Amino acid sequence: MDFKLAVIPGDGIGPEIMEQTTKILDRVGGLYGHHFDFCRLLAGGNAIDAAGEPLPEETVEACKKSDAVLLGAVGGPKWDAMPGHLRPEKALLGLRGRLGLYANLRPALLNRELREACPLKPEIIGEGIDIMVVRELTGGIYFGERGRREGSKGREAYDTEAYSVGEVERIARIAFELSRKRRKKVTSVDKANILESSRLWREVVTDVSKDYPDVELCHMYVDNAAMQLVKNPNQFDVIVTTNMFGDILTDEASMITGSIGMLPSASLGEGSFGMYEPIHGSAPDIAGQDKANPIAAILSAAMLLRYTLNLENEAKAIEDAVNKVLEEDYRTSDITSKGKTLVGTKKMGQLICDRIK
Repeated sequence: MDFKLAVIPGDGIGPEIMEQTTKILDRVGGLYGHHFDFCRLLAGGNAIDAAGEPLPEETVEACKKSDAVLLGAVGGPKWDAMPGHLRPEKALLGLRGRLGLYANLRPALLNRELREACPLKPEIIGEGIDIMVVRELTGGIYFGERGRREGSKGREAYDTEAYSVGEVERIARIAFELSRKRRKKVTSVDKANILESSRLWREVVTDVSKDYPDVELCHMYVDNAAMQLVKNPNQFDVIVTTNMFGDILTDEASMITGSIGMLPSASLGEGSFGMYEPIHGSAPDIAGQDKANPIAAILSAAMLLRYTLNLENEAKAIEDAVNKVLEEDYRTSDITSKGKTLVGTKKMGQLICDRIK
């Protein structure tokens, strides 16, 4: 089968990790009889330098004509002084909005081989951590009305949180469908004791749950959820929450698994189209030094194979290869410890590539 993939390397370590990721996909294609046509595009800081804007229209159009999008990372101190509408991060919001990507899937999985990197006590970790966070991605306070005005106490700024029934319903259904393939428990996180938007969120999620009688639903306030993630993470299966709450909780979930450099993500829209990216940033301090961990980007490619291209065996082959390399005690600098073999970005990519079967 032939597939067209939009590849946005981005800034910082983005080009380095994307180089290893496309190499892995070429390896999978050769073994399983597929061909991947990579269309490399600009977005983020490099697009500002080349085209004067973080998200050129030709990038959006090329993404729309592709089967899926692979993204490295965007941003860096070079562009920190840019005005808000020209910051590299605007490329992410633009891609999500223009491509209709409303559901962000972030697995928080603690690899057995990295248990020593987890900051939680062994008795809290138990048999391991395996959480899927489903974050609403195109609504809420990040996309609501905003501005500045004169208030009773002087000049003030405001941002508006708003959700429609339809927005909540579609993200809730994704969470319930995912949970049916896992441990059949959904935790909906909100702030319904304070926010009217959260009260609507809770009402709609409860209504949707009636279509999934085989899935347990519980509700949790966001402050309690943040505490429970470090107190008893194994109580969670699938977490579904708003854009802002999901932004915060997914970063917390990533750190309790040991390293932000290990975790992939998927941003999905209608049908099977999606954008896949590691959850870490552009790490400009180590860019070009062959130090970056490419595993999160490589696992993002595995998610692409599973969720967009419906190639489960190929996705599993990548994940098994990553686990094999970790079992053999190879580590990049962000996850290394005493007695492990330290390798760079290119070597880690090649090790994984060689173990794909």
